[in-house]
Amino acid sequence: MAVSVAAATRRLRRAIRRSPTWQSPSHRPLSSEPAAAQASAVRAAFLNFFRDRHGHRLVPSASVRPRGDPSLLFVNAGMNQFKPIFLGTVDPRSKMAGFRRVANSQKCVRAGGHHNDLEDVGRDLSHHTFFEMLGNWAFGGEYFKEEACSMAWELLTQVYGIPEERLWVSYFDGDPKAGLDPDLETRDIWLSLGVPASHVLSFGPQENFWEMGDTGPCGPCTEIHYDLADGVGAPQLVELWNLVFMQHNREADGSLQPLPQRHVDTGMGLERLVAVLQGKHSTYDTDLFSPLLSAIHQGCRAPPYLGRVGVADEGRTDTAYRVVADHIRTLSICIADGVFPGMSGAPLVLRRILRRAVRFSTEILKSPPGFLGSLVPVVVETLGDAYPELQRSSAQIADLVSEDEAAFLASLQRGRRIIDRTLRSLGPSDMFPAEVAWSLSLAGDLGLPLDLVELMLEEKGVQLDSAGLERLAQEEAKHRAQQAEPVQKQGLWLDVHALGELQRRGVPPTDDSPKYDYYLRPSGGYEFGTCEAQVLQLYTEDLTAVASVGKGQRCGLLLDKTNFYAEQGGQASDRGYLVRAGQEDVLFPVARAQVCGGFILHEAVAPECLQIGDQVQLHVDKAWRLGCMEKHTATHLLNWALRQTLGPGTKQQGSHLNPERLRFDVATQTPLTPEQLRAVENTVQEAVGQDKAVYMEEVALALTAQVPGLCSLDEVYPDPVRVVSVGVPVAHALDPASQAALQTSVELCCGTHLLRTGAVGDLVIIGERQLSKGTTRLLAVTGEQAQQARELGQSLAQEVKAATERLSQGSRDGVEAHRLSKDIGRLIEAVDTSVMPQWQRRELLATLKMLQRRANTAIRKLEMGQAAKKTQELLERHSTGPLIVDTVSAESLSVLVKVVRQLCEQAPNTSVLLLSPQPVGKVLCACRVAQGATPTFTAEAWALAVCSHMGGKAWGSRVVAQGTGSTADLEAALSTARAYALNQL
Repeated sequence: MAVSVAAATRRLRRAIRRSPTWQSPSHRPLSSEPAAAQASAVRAAFLNFFRDRHGHRLVPSASVRPRGDPSLLFVNAGMNQFKPIFLGTVDPRSKMAGFRRVANSQKCVRAGGHHNDLEDVGRDLSHHTFFEMLGNWAFGGEYFKEEACSMAWELLTQVYGIPEERLWVSYFDGDPKAGLDPDLETRDIWLSLGVPASHVLSFGPQENFWEMGDTGPCGPCTEIHYDLADGVGAPQLVELWNLVFMQHNREADGSLQPLPQRHVDTGMGLERLVAVLQGKHSTYDTDLFSPLLSAIHQGCRAPPYLGRVGVADEGRTDTAYRVVADHIRTLSICIADGVFPGMSGAPLVLRRILRRAVRFSTEILKSPPGFLGSLVPVVVETLGDAYPELQRSSAQIADLVSEDEAAFLASLQRGRRIIDRTLRSLGPSDMFPAEVAWSLSLAGDLGLPLDLVELMLEEKGVQLDSAGLERLAQEEAKHRAQQAEPVQKQGLWLDVHALGELQRRGVPPTDDSPKYDYYLRPSGGYEFGTCEAQVLQLYTEDLTAVASVGKGQRCGLLLDKTNFYAEQGGQASDRGYLVRAGQEDVLFPVARAQVCGGFILHEAVAPECLQIGDQVQLHVDKAWRLGCMEKHTATHLLNWALRQTLGPGTKQQGSHLNPERLRFDVATQTPLTPEQLRAVENTVQEAVGQDKAVYMEEVALALTAQVPGLCSLDEVYPDPVRVVSVGVPVAHALDPASQAALQTSVELCCGTHLLRTGAVGDLVIIGERQLSKGTTRLLAVTGEQAQQARELGQSLAQEVKAATERLSQGSRDGVEAHRLSKDIGRLIEAVDTSVMPQWQRRELLATLKMLQRRANTAIRKLEMGQAAKKTQELLERHSTGPLIVDTVSAESLSVLVKVVRQLCEQAPNTSVLLLSPQPVGKVLCACRVAQGATPTFTAEAWALAVCSHMGGKAWGSRVVAQGTGSTADLEAALSTARAYALNQL
């Protein structure tokens, strides 16, 4: 019998480690009991149970957009918003500091970053990118293991009516390497609640020890599992609820220390719980998804949803149903919380989710255009009561989804043709070319996510050249670095001889006026036109003029006209692609465009032959261009704000911008103060908030000569010259009598700009340094990056406030004082290196350095007091003599050294060696040799002899030394110390 139980336990352990998913409909139902409950009732029952029966405060779900936590793309667990409490950094004056018992249903997104379920969605019956996490928390020891387990068991068995025999639990069975004993307390709690011993399993740290990160609060956890098999055959366990008992802190050296306060942190997925309570095979079969699946069926030409997976899912129809249903929920939740599809970070992930949904809905489900947006009201209907922000943003979500869907469909159709055409040219064993995949991707031209390209190829049984993709990604990173700090004449460049030859032949300069052909749609998005042009000249990489270029050749192109912005005026070059007229399924990627003596040279790679006289159509990378426009308008606002703050004599020395950030060099007599930096940001924010119109017009250069306040650099301007004016029409701004240029930004500029300032979103100066005496370089970000920088700054400011409060309250012991000192050091590093407002960085660093000085002083005083007490205890135990060898409890090596020093000061003719046992067998050692001892008796040798005996190390001088080791036999170590000293004396 014992053998069979052990074998069953091993099988269950393997089953839990595999994290089984719901079975397909071909298996028998989970259960006919209990009766199905609507998801909204299940959610409400959880919240009401903890509020009404157990006195928990209900708090609303945090936004899925992390606030001040750059380690996360999205909020992915219920505990995220409570991290300041777990870390001990919560502001004591905040509402959160008063939390003791809390419960909520948290919106979570796991797509991108460490927790990423995106690729699994649709393939099985349980994965989601968006889900709801039900959780209850007890902070500061409000309750702990017994109460948490009892509440969970009561809710599951009495409120939800889940049969006890279908529930299994697991607990932490210890980790000898970390010195952690099995959590037998939790095991006994479950047994006392009536869980059969056969349903109580133990696991190691991988399964049942939860950690927030590499450092920080952590502790054992216990999990409650549900048996899908219901006693028929081997158990099929899926995790329902995880109860975490935070009682340790993982230090930077990897050691574990007890937390001064213990916490309970639990999490249970609503979708999985609802599936259990409704007796469903899959989370997609619950009423959280069934209205969406029904709406998808009604809106598409696809057969009904049958819940099939794998090879049974012919045509991948059911996979597509699940992908679309999951993704439209995620899109709706994220957009309602202010995360919009974009080009980096979480917005980029959301853009991938949207485009993945479009592809599955159109290609597999045969949905009509605009279909995804039509599903938004269904999401609002199912989730809006729990999350009212969905109801408030319903129209905006639908419009944004529909607009992006339409834009992507055009790219998808072209991408599909390019893939098909490329596949026709490949041999049976050829890999799909990396260059073509890259040109289709978000990092390239058409905006198809690489994972989507790989999926499309996988469906056709073709492998992608991954090594080639990696090489292209590295080249892209290098190119972005070059764009951040441009090098003069990088890439292809027409020298004086090439320019002379063009002039001799009478080739006219490139007409690049189409670069200004764009407009603002009513929805707020920008529309960029294409440009029809003719190839006038081609160049090889060594600048040899040629009549044609061949497949795979890097080349330079001169066209009669272009809509590409060539790098000038501090603005990074456009990028994008061109196609030959009548052959739109062959992309010629354009990496950059540069202006050379009036000619615009496009640097491209030719996938096929291109020759002089070919007619082409040019497409700029819209997201890249829009990012440059946003940064360039922000640069003008920054320039104006600096003059408003520092005075009208403030001069721009130079600038450079790309879609990711901008830098601005300004002439200053002294470094900007934090107050001035903040005032500059506030001035920009005000202009952005007013959403002012941006006017651009070409005028005669002479009209700009005497305009008060008009901003220009010391360079030669063309005539006519382009004027950019914020909030005031150009004609009015140039009227000398209007003084308009003194009240707003008016500059001579050839760059591309936003048409309204509101799209800048925000501007934050994140860096500042002196380039030379009298010149300051500022680094700034805008939009989403600026908002994240502000939130991170606020989060760090709260941590600094909390540290200040902790320091003012005083430390009860050395361990707590040292932990506070370490926290302050960690904060200094975080503030110094984080992307945050520079004015706030300087203020916080000044505060932290003051706190660090006070903390170190407090530690010294505390340790001196502790050392004095220990010294007196030792003097009472030892009569004055030549030698004291003993053990003493000390919280740190620093305290131990102070005890040794004070002993020797009061007994100068005595040599002292003290050992202090620490947790998990570690032993600290400190010693001092009396001045009158023989020359051969040194403290360093004495400590080394003792610590070597304990398998450790020692260091120091002839007079004072210290060290560490590990031993369970302290008496043997003390005997070694006495014998060595007596032999020397």
